Amino acid sequence: MSIEHFADVDGQHLFYSVHGAGKPLMLLHGGIDPDSFGSNLAELAKGRQVIAVHLQAHGRTPDTDRPLRSETMGDDIAALIGHLNLGKADVMGYSLGASVALQTAIRHPDVIDRLVLVSAAMRQDGFYPEGVAAFKQLEANAATLGPGVKASPLGKAYPDVDWTNLFRKVGDLTKRPFDWSADVARLRARTLLVFADADTIRPEHMVEFWKALGGGQRDAGIDGSLRPANELAIVPNTTHYTLAVDPMLPEIVDRFLGPASKAAG
Repeated sequence: MSIEHFADVDGQHLFYSVHGAGKPLMLLHGGIDPDSFGSNLAELAKGRQVIAVHLQAHGRTPDTDRPLRSETMGDDIAALIGHLNLGKADVMGYSLGASVALQTAIRHPDVIDRLVLVSAAMRQDGFYPEGVAAFKQLEANAATLGPGVKASPLGKAYPDVDWTNLFRKVGDLTKRPFDWSADVARLRARTLLVFADADTIRPEHMVEFWKALGGGQRDAGIDGSLRPANELAIVPNTTHYTLAVDPMLPEIVDRFLGPASKAAG
């Protein structure tokens, strides 16, 4: 059973639903689909309280005049954590939501305990070239894509979304070059990176991201004492488009976050 709410924070009317009980985990969906975790949301909520947010212009959160930017949506998540008096929360995001989660940790380190980034890039060229090319065409293709989604089950589930406008705004976001690698190297939150073995992210970039977090520097030693605090997982037989609903994902996340009864840290 979930409880549905709206919060007026940071100039946005954010929709969020609360599932389960225990230590809070803010869950941030991928682009256009607020239900991108599917039944994995319920799996994650078995051991903790999951707060599933609809990002600006997605699902039941209305759009505003503000452009879509990972940075400002990250500010929204930090404001929501404050609004809910959570102090610190674990934050997990997939794809677009992973970029927002990462920016939350970069811009508001004091509200993040642990960070789970599912299929994230720290630079635009972390994506395959054909992916970057598609991002650059998304805005121009919005008028074609929007009506198709409006007629789909997703469109029927969220009839208030202006799908053409959403594609335009997502396209305006994804066409812009970015490089957050210096910020990643300064992250304080313990972080888990999760990728598909056939992701939209190049494997070379996965390793580069992992190294920026202090991983892949040396052997961990027989007793494991030299292993980094952060973690990396690559899920077999998955793609960018199946990773968020793969049954292995909650197991990997639970292993990283630990039992909800454990103290933050």
